[in-house]
Amino acid sequence: MKFDTWLLEHSLEEMPSLARAAEAIGFDGLWTAEAGADPFLPLTLAAEHTEQLNLGTSIATAFPRTPTILAHLAWDLARYSGGRFIMGLGTQVKAHNERRLGAPWDRPLRRMRETVEAIRAIWHTWQEGDRLNYQGEFFNLDLMTPFFSGKPLDVPPPPIFISAINEGMLRLAGEVCDGASLHPFHSARYLREFAWPHIEQGLQKSGRPRDAFTALGSVFVIPTDGRKPEAEHEQFVREQLSFYMSTPAYRVVVRLHGWEETAKRLSQLARDGKWGEMPALLTDEMLDTFSVRGRWADIPHVIRDRYDGLLDRVSYYLPFVPGEEDDGWRASVAAFQ
Repeated sequence: MKFDTWLLEHSLEEMPSLARAAEAIGFDGLWTAEAGADPFLPLTLAAEHTEQLNLGTSIATAFPRTPTILAHLAWDLARYSGGRFIMGLGTQVKAHNERRLGAPWDRPLRRMRETVEAIRAIWHTWQEGDRLNYQGEFFNLDLMTPFFSGKPLDVPPPPIFISAINEGMLRLAGEVCDGASLHPFHSARYLREFAWPHIEQGLQKSGRPRDAFTALGSVFVIPTDGRKPEAEHEQFVREQLSFYMSTPAYRVVVRLHGWEETAKRLSQLARDGKWGEMPALLTDEMLDTFSVRGRWADIPHVIRDRYDGLLDRVSYYLPFVPGEEDDGWRASVAAFQ
């Protein structure tokens, strides 16, 4: 089980020092999110200032970028990082695609399949020199002149992960992708009884074994030692979990545990703008189901016991900030190693 970290804020000016600090702490990978900044650009600097870290996007929104644009971004980062880049893609939701990003939203499952297939077709053309000919419902690509082609790589092509929580995207991940970025709002039961059976259906369809696939997951943690009080960590986790439980798109997780009524009450509070009342609705059982509590050095052992065979790469749902809790991060890294 590899231990990664992620950055919610990643300005270009700070990225060299952030990446060096993450590698010095001992993380296996560093992931950027597409929130208030582009997720690809910072990884160019991270690649320049590190030697061992895997570098990935978790996630980059797929639909505002064409398959060819995504192919170039990943190809260049794979070359520059010496094969350390992982491209994580996600659909985002309809409102953000149409109203914030100006991107089309039509049959997202099919569009994501074609995006991944088209990227791979483009890479094959660049690497092998064969004519490009990808024909789909959304993308018809048959023009790739030498002037616009990427040069062949001397490292393997970048792995492609997609974010997945519901059955269609989970099966798609197993069928056409190298891995899945599983949503942090999960439980071990959800992974065991829902996510993996669908991923395995996709793997069987593609004729691939389990070890050809990587499950990436972020885990809510409540450290009980360190600089920040345990109560502050718990309040942060309660706030995040109450928001996710209120979101209808994630109802599959709460349904499995029989907590739909609480989720509906949380949805109503969210619609009414009563955000401050939401965390109190979470019971201790819910908190224990969706998060891990313990000393920084002990949390990895709890995670291994809970997620063995379910997750291959793990990060804490706790952004890495150099200088904050460095001793705790080192203790967790040492325990994973």
